Amino acid sequence: MTALLMDIGNSRLKWGVLDDHAIHRTGHISQQKIREQGLAALTSKLPRRVDSVLASNVAGTSFATRLSGVVGMHCSADMHFAHTEKQACGVTNSYRQARRLGVDRWVAMIGARAEVNTACLIVDAGTAVTLDALDDSGLHLGGQILPGVTLMAATLASRTSDVPNIQRRAASQGRGMEMFASTTAGAVGHGASNAVVGAIERAANVMRENGHTPTIILTGGDASRILKLLGEEPIHRPHLVLQGLAQLLENRQ
Repeated sequence: MTALLMDIGNSRLKWGVLDDHAIHRTGHISQQKIREQGLAALTSKLPRRVDSVLASNVAGTSFATRLSGVVGMHCSADMHFAHTEKQACGVTNSYRQARRLGVDRWVAMIGARAEVNTACLIVDAGTAVTLDALDDSGLHLGGQILPGVTLMAATLASRTSDVPNIQRRAASQGRGMEMFASTTAGAVGHGASNAVVGAIERAANVMRENGHTPTIILTGGDASRILKLLGEEPIHRPHLVLQGLAQLLENRQ
């Protein structure tokens, strides 16, 4: 059986094909490009024939409805959407109302649990940064959400008169004394990046202080920006949500 897996985010849409328990033919497209060129810009990159389609969607129900019809026709398969549950694949949701936990966070936790069967801190560094903690048993201990690097910089630029809006590539890495920039743009970039890094490191430290030994698993569009700034080596999994979708799909067979 082959399945098209889709991670539909606010900024990007990523996909991969699950075949023989492995994910192949991965790709991504920006939501901006879809808005400008239509869904044909996406479907032209997708396989024509798969047995099923499973997606994690945080881009809204209207987009999901449009996408479902177009992708279903293109792939000759019904499109299904993952939903947050109380328990699945060894992970237990801590939210009283399970569905209120973002499906992308839920699926990423399932992907992480499948790889690291012990305590872990899952970090998705995208438009927003989410941090979710799992203990050794797979219980979700809770999470945090904060603005991503680009969003922080854009907010500064929009709410101040003299701080420029940095380009994504301009937010250079800075370790040690290099974190103190000599330009305003550099200061914004380093400040935003280090705010995210500080949140990750503090979350991991608090877990340790409370008896957990977490492995940090990093995913998301800004993961490569954050990766080199962390004091400890995390596991970098660019397709963590796709891995979680694969687990959900295979667990249901």
